[in-house]
Amino acid sequence: MAKRISNLVIAKKFILVKHFCGFPKRTDLCILEETLPQIKEGEFLTEAVYLSVDPYMRAYQHRWKLGSVFNGLQVAKVTESKSQKFPIGKYLVGDYGWRTHKILDEKTFGKGNTIEWTVPSFGNLPISLAAGILGLTGNTAYFGFLEICKPKTKDVVVVSGAAGAVGSHVGQIAKIKGCKVIGITGDNTKGKYLIDELRFDHFINYKEPNLKENLIKYAPKVDCYFDNVGGEISSIVLSRMNHFGRVSVCGAISSYNSNFSDLPKATTIQGFIAIKQLTIEGFLVNKYINRWHEGISTNLKWITDGKLKYKETVTEGFENTFQAFTDMLEGKNIGKAIVKV
Repeated sequence: MAKRISNLVIAKKFILVKHFCGFPKRTDLCILEETLPQIKEGEFLTEAVYLSVDPYMRAYQHRWKLGSVFNGLQVAKVTESKSQKFPIGKYLVGDYGWRTHKILDEKTFGKGNTIEWTVPSFGNLPISLAAGILGLTGNTAYFGFLEICKPKTKDVVVVSGAAGAVGSHVGQIAKIKGCKVIGITGDNTKGKYLIDELRFDHFINYKEPNLKENLIKYAPKVDCYFDNVGGEISSIVLSRMNHFGRVSVCGAISSYNSNFSDLPKATTIQGFIAIKQLTIEGFLVNKYINRWHEGISTNLKWITDGKLKYKETVTEGFENTFQAFTDMLEGKNIGKAIVKV
């Protein structure tokens, strides 16, 4: 329940007070309270139910203004309303940041190139999936892999960051499309999960020696590479690509904690790109905002048909959001990391 004074809601929010230098520190953010006004005609009050913590937050925070609410998607529930379009009880997803409550206006909801949408019925599935496999994460995998890699039956697909929310989803889509899938992760327990639960064909632990040799063993030639990490791992994979291979660049988590003026070095890749005539494309998923519900409905069907599995790592409590964030950056999660507010 929301904290109130004289019937006004007291909201909490994480504020960015210092841009991260190296690995994020708890003192880089602080929690403040704010008193929200009464809602007006056409407005509605939302209360956060689940907060999303994602690698992109570490990569982009240097662009955000100090003193602003820390950015991030949330699944929210309408708790008060003076809008017929948004009655009490409706669930929404929006880029509202790490905050407990927000007042929205029906006139501006979902306008422009923003990720803001009403959650459709998931049947018996949990509403938390709107923060992951049936939301931004699922659509990142769906569009980023299918539209850029354009997989064909029997293609060899390599996924880095394979046990994370996006990577584990991409690998499963590749299996649905009849591909051979090799996942790269940094933990043998996660690798076993990829094979036993998600039907990956092989996994490679990048923390163990002989990454290149193991890649050659499992995938002499790679047709599609879905890249979540960048760095030397990606240079090695690109050196093993087949002619006319396709590469979808989703992220570069290997360098997110590095100083931008002194980024880590990796083997030069331009020669591999030219000789192999590779197609490499980076993307942001909001490019596909006009097809948003296509991705959700397809992923939902795959789940209900038993073709797509998911796992959530859930942290309880708004105050523990930063801890959930840093745990995710350290790879302590399997699947989607979320916070239950």
